[in-house]
Amino acid sequence: MALLSKKDAKLVLDPLADNNPITIQVLGICSALAITAQLQAAVVMAISVMFVLGMGNVVISLMRNIIPSKIRIIAQLVVVAALVIIVDQVLKAFAYELSKTLSVFVGLIITNCIIMGRFEAFALGNTPWRSFLDGIGNALGYGIILVIVAFLRELLGSGTLFGIKVLGDPIAKTGVYALGYENNGFMIIPPAALIVVGIIIWVQRSRNPALIEEN
Repeated sequence: MALLSKKDAKLVLDPLADNNPITIQVLGICSALAITAQLQAAVVMAISVMFVLGMGNVVISLMRNIIPSKIRIIAQLVVVAALVIIVDQVLKAFAYELSKTLSVFVGLIITNCIIMGRFEAFALGNTPWRSFLDGIGNALGYGIILVIVAFLRELLGSGTLFGIKVLGDPIAKTGVYALGYENNGFMIIPPAALIVVGIIIWVQRSRNPALIEEN
């Protein structure tokens, strides 16, 4: 971050921890529940959201002075929908099986409250460069949580990482058991994701008491 001013660096770094969109702002929870049973799907979703949010923030920032306030939400939806279509077509062209796994969840990026929230709260009032940094920072914060949750769910629920057997059944053709672990089926169902996110929130607030809300 040496090339960035302190204010610009803060746009990228703050969402990674103390202002994380999932664990602090409690946004984007749906995808954390739905697509984190597999690490590969979570990584692709994180990259997709990074592209859509980063580029979307730039486009909205460039258009901020010409978008009539009465139709700004419609304009934002058009921008994000166009970017999501690009993501969807790229996935179908280069990762068709994964695109089927993600299926409807890629389309639901359009309604991701993190994206619309950053358009409204930041891109409409800031320069393209700062808006880009804000988008990348929030997408990274979102992606980090998705990857952590998916890592734990796939490892403990299926005994695999990126589909490669790590724990559980005998390793093919060797007869060697991978640490003798028996898969926990509970971890691959959506409620497990909510529990993992809750544990992350608890750890984060334990380390930083300033994040604890007072009654």
